[in-house]
Amino acid sequence: MDENRVAGTARNLGGKVKEEFGRATSDSKSQFEGVVNQVKGTAQDLYGQARDSTSDLAGAARDSASTFERTLRNAIENQPYMAVAVALALGWLLGRTHRPL
Repeated sequence: MDENRVAGTARNLGGKVKEEFGRATSDSKSQFEGVVNQVKGTAQDLYGQARDSTSDLAGAARDSASTFERTLRNAIENQPYMAVAVALALGWLLGRTHRPL
């Protein structure tokens, strides 16, 4: 959990308390500051959630690349002639696409 999520949630709760305190004492300035703190806290919490999601996505991409690398390595080690044939075919196709006819 990102520290921005914790700080944002704490700021949001503090804003709610300040807003209720202002409402109880009929202090419109405290009410306004409480609402502002709630908005800031919510924004900070959303920023932390975005960072968490990005971190999770990066980890999933890293795992996927690692899995692909293991699969490719396994295919090359178990079927070396097929791997060479596929590499030659891909090289030939790529060469043909960049050569004028």
